[in-house]
Amino acid sequence: MKFNNNIKSIAIGSFDGLHIAHQTLIEKADALVIIERNSGYLTPGYKRALYTDKVCCFYHFDKVKSLTPHAFVEKLEKDFPVLETIVVGYDFHFGKEKAGNAEMLQSLCDKEIIVIDEVSYEDVPIHSRTIKKYLREGKVAMANRLLGRDYTIEGSVIRGQGLGKEELFATLNLDVNHYQLPLEGVYATQTQIDGRWLNSVSFLGHRVTTDGSYAVETHVLEESLGEVEGSVSIKFIEFIRENQKFNGLESLKRQIEEDIVEAQKSLK
Repeated sequence: MKFNNNIKSIAIGSFDGLHIAHQTLIEKADALVIIERNSGYLTPGYKRALYTDKVCCFYHFDKVKSLTPHAFVEKLEKDFPVLETIVVGYDFHFGKEKAGNAEMLQSLCDKEIIVIDEVSYEDVPIHSRTIKKYLREGKVAMANRLLGRDYTIEGSVIRGQGLGKEELFATLNLDVNHYQLPLEGVYATQTQIDGRWLNSVSFLGHRVTTDGSYAVETHVLEESLGEVEGSVSIKFIEFIRENQKFNGLESLKRQIEEDIVEAQKSLK
């Protein structure tokens, strides 16, 4: 890593979500050492780099999980030859079978070790797993508070059923991978298309009224779209309702009309 010669302080962790607790570690370091796992992400892979101006260095978990604590520290010292300070969370573990902790880290190297205590919001300890739990329950407003921003996913536009444009409301259908998806249902959202954030109402879940397949769909409000291709992002603002089955397309259309009104209220 050619850029690492001047890095004197690093923060180590998975940093999934780069939530407000992570920020307390990040602000004390010049760079991040991110342990990459390829699963269950709030911010998959390089997306973490979008939420910080610090240098991001990735260690893939599969490449470091078998290292002893001593070997892991040796790797850090080799990769960061002028390293002076290491910042970790109170529950940090490293090395094979998570044998190392902050105390052992201090004993294995001559660096300054800064340990950050648990961070809470309204008595709720902030962890990536907690945010994922809130998302799975549809509690996106609380998840957003713990993240310090609105939860956002990204996907590629794909062909849908064709029912929306013809009989319901035109939607963009997205192929979304690697993200932790919220509870099945309808949300007030904003959708980013060609760099513009537009108010929208989005559905994700199994289309139980029609073909039963799983879908992530977004309908942009108050603006007609032409052909949209490529990558689209959805920012979740407020939960509207859970997924449900309707007796035909007319009933579904009436409910979507109500969803749009609710979304407009939330997005004002």
